[in-house]
Amino acid sequence: MDSITQALLGATVQASLLGRWQGRKALLYGAVLGTLPDLDVVIDYGDAVADMTYHRGFSHSLLVLSLLAVVLAWLARRIRPAPNYTGMRLFLTIWLVLVTHVLLDAFTSYGTQLFWPLTMPPVAWSSVFIIDPLYSVPLLLAVLVGAIFGLQGRSPRWSSLALIVSSLYLGFTLAGKQMAEQRVEGVMANSGIEDAQIFSTPTPFNSLLWRVILVDEEVYYEALVSWLDDSSPHLVRIPRGGRLAALLEDSPQHARLHWFTGGVLRYDEIDDRVLVTDLRLGMTGFHPFRFALAERNGDDWRLIRHVERLPAERGNLDRLTQLWWRIWQQQPELPLAEWAADLNGH
Repeated sequence: MDSITQALLGATVQASLLGRWQGRKALLYGAVLGTLPDLDVVIDYGDAVADMTYHRGFSHSLLVLSLLAVVLAWLARRIRPAPNYTGMRLFLTIWLVLVTHVLLDAFTSYGTQLFWPLTMPPVAWSSVFIIDPLYSVPLLLAVLVGAIFGLQGRSPRWSSLALIVSSLYLGFTLAGKQMAEQRVEGVMANSGIEDAQIFSTPTPFNSLLWRVILVDEEVYYEALVSWLDDSSPHLVRIPRGGRLAALLEDSPQHARLHWFTGGVLRYDEIDDRVLVTDLRLGMTGFHPFRFALAERNGDDWRLIRHVERLPAERGNLDRLTQLWWRIWQQQPELPLAEWAADLNGH
């Protein structure tokens, strides 16, 4: 999730457990701790693919953060003893602030390596967009109430209520994901699609309209599914360029990307280069992670050793407006194929 939401979550967790003793300082301590796991963004891992796929790695490991919580709790008790609450309560607070950060990240589509150093694929439940006001607003209100009226000696009911509401909202997003996938699976057979890999994620800034992707070899299909739809989803067929993956068999960057994304990738040959796009993130035609992994060398192809991330647009207000109206109205269908073609400047 975005850093502001993570800071709000950390502040709310700390306020609910230690606010009555630490007062407003609990909000500050929790906000700082709540952003700590994301400091790995300052590390240069060597190239753009490594920077993407090692982010949310060791710093988001449940094992590493549990050990860090032990160390921080011990240091805090040594440097500034607080007899009003136990060391176990302090450890539990620090641990929950850190762990809730990475668990919330796992609800997004990016991929969070909760079980590092195990090499199992990252966890991406992909039920929440990276910025979701409906999740963040209850936390913001609780932090504002605590900052304005104070926390010292008070029951932490506002912060506890905000955590309950935001957690219930996460449950609602998981239900939405299941709804969208079930509706698409219902039309797959009639469309002659049998073994395609299915991936779903909410559209930007909401959890009412879902984007479902079916990944096949040479094509992929996209569908938009809203909670309010009254008819079956429409699958849009889009070229995927899967044959180009054979040119990248010896590319460590491609192997890493394939592992990290679960193979939800698109391949394009443009200007004598093979471009690989992570389809999970962003929106149709606007994907923030795209890389050139090979280039033509005469009649042959040569792997690019130092990979850079290609510039990407973040979308535009007109399309966001169209997506907003799509939540409420299933017709007219949005031109997803045209949007996907825009990715290559067509």
